[in-house]
Amino acid sequence: MSDLALDITLTVNGETVTERVEARKTLVDFLREDLGLTGSHVGCEHGVCGSCTVRVNGEIVRGCLMLAVQCDGAKVETIEGLSDSGEVADLQAAFEQRNALQCGYCTPGMIAAAQDLLLQAKERGGVPSRDQIRSHLSGNYCRCTGYHAIVDAVESVAQARAGGKP
Repeated sequence: MSDLALDITLTVNGETVTERVEARKTLVDFLREDLGLTGSHVGCEHGVCGSCTVRVNGEIVRGCLMLAVQCDGAKVETIEGLSDSGEVADLQAAFEQRNALQCGYCTPGMIAAAQDLLLQAKERGGVPSRDQIRSHLSGNYCRCTGYHAIVDAVESVAQARAGGKP
């Protein structure tokens, strides 16, 4: 560890974590390397692919663009936490049922981003349109599926959560 290391304390998936981290270590590298939470992937390291998407203080962020030290005192939720809590179980099932995943590399970030959209839709009291789904997920790249099945999966969960037929 370099001389430029800082102590941070944050809550990750509901558990308080205190670690000494290098000042320039990204959040996604901290989660993967230091905490063993490998669900968030490192794709482009430039914030454009979305595979490193996590939630910090309730907002989705690109884990490769945020430093771990910036999260001192923050609440961080990874795909592991979202999954373990059951919060995204319906999205996970819909992705599987609609074949909205193939290699799976983008899937954790895609599900985190989709959940963000669905939470926003719930606050507004509506169901996002297919165009809104596509727009919200546009920062998450998938090289395998062609997106149609992903939009189908998110749309079906949005409708089901709103009390309609999936």
